Amino acid sequence: MMKFLFMIIFMIPLCFLQKMFWMVQMMMFFLMYLFLMLNVNLNIFSNLSYVMGCDIFSYGLILLSIWICSLMIMSSENLFKMNFYSNFFLLNIIFLLIMLYMTFSVVNLFLFYFFFEGSLIPTLLLIMGWGYQPERIQAGMYLLFYTLFASLPLFMGIFFIFDNMNFFMMYMMKFYNFNLYLLYISMILSFLVKMPMYFIHLWLPKAHVEAPVSGSMILAGIMLKLGGYGLMRILIIFQEINMKLSFIWIVVSLIGGFYVSLMCFCQIDIKSLIAYSSVAHMSIVIGGIMTMNYWGFLGSYILMIGHGLCSSGMFCLANINYERFHSRSLFINKGLINLMPSMSFWWFLLLSSNMSAPPSLNLIGEISLINSLLSWSSLTMIMLMLISFFSAGYSLYLYSYTQHGKFYLGLYSFYMGVSREYLMLMLHWLPLNIIILKIDYSMIWF
Repeated sequence: MMKFLFMIIFMIPLCFLQKMFWMVQMMMFFLMYLFLMLNVNLNIFSNLSYVMGCDIFSYGLILLSIWICSLMIMSSENLFKMNFYSNFFLLNIIFLLIMLYMTFSVVNLFLFYFFFEGSLIPTLLLIMGWGYQPERIQAGMYLLFYTLFASLPLFMGIFFIFDNMNFFMMYMMKFYNFNLYLLYISMILSFLVKMPMYFIHLWLPKAHVEAPVSGSMILAGIMLKLGGYGLMRILIIFQEINMKLSFIWIVVSLIGGFYVSLMCFCQIDIKSLIAYSSVAHMSIVIGGIMTMNYWGFLGSYILMIGHGLCSSGMFCLANINYERFHSRSLFINKGLINLMPSMSFWWFLLLSSNMSAPPSLNLIGEISLINSLLSWSSLTMIMLMLISFFSAGYSLYLYSYTQHGKFYLGLYSFYMGVSREYLMLMLHWLPLNIIILKIDYSMIWF
């Protein structure tokens, strides 16, 4: 595991050289394929070195992190063309990748907290440095304070646990059980804010709307997954108390998911709509993790990977429109099927994956999450039906509103997509729909 970290670190000097923008991206793809070849054991930590290790769960999320980071560079060609601090941008992405790689691979709980919170800084710099509107400062503050407000109790909780157990190893925690209400709340609150759960989700749409395309991609692709990863790692020591309290989180998430799905229909900003749809998808993931059963665990993992690719791809599409229209309003982005028919095809493919149509990963993830929640309580059927139905509803709404209708007459000139954009969308869509051929790796662990 250490060798991959060193490879990322030694990519830093490339950022300061002239015209090395695409070289950094190529190195990231190379790193991705090297990591792909890693031999991973399904149900125990393998590849242990120093404080780092890797089980199948970390493995999938690290792969996703490297993949999304390389696609972030690909989507930000404008920065390179205008030479808008592109070297610092690359440096920022590499620091972000180091933080994410370490978050998912460390087996030490304190270091996990350190890198978990550290990943906030490069994201904040992305939003405040390369965002589009003046409100990005406010969005950055929202992101910072929502996350930091919940992270101090987690910090104290980790040291309380250390005081009792005298070690930080995550793998050994399964032998312990803490039945303390305050500790339980303080430990999981930070992850619920990061997910984000309904009621504490307000920072997410704001950050998405103000962030540049790369910021949106990393927020939707990886940042929301940090919360799910943390919950799955930490709930091992709170199994007994979670049996008593899990209904609170499941009820809030499912009702919130339904309400957010309705809010998607009210959005007039494309990015805002995609951001709210992320909250709706993550609400089912929270429900699945909190049921603490096998189906829920696997479904959450698969949906997190699927949503990371799908949501990131949709933000790319929104940005492709924004670079041409200089607007993200649904009233101006209309009738695009007349102007860019090939791009409409990609809108269709990614939005169909977003509504969990086969053969996407989202479908398998949602099926197993629905299984898990129904086995927990048959009453969840009502909310799950509504969320699934409206999920298809707002995806169709976004597609029909942007692709059909009369296009904006104030348009001066226009051009179809370039090969880089189509490649970028292909690299989002292919893994999302091809991994299903080897879904047995993700579904059958034991």
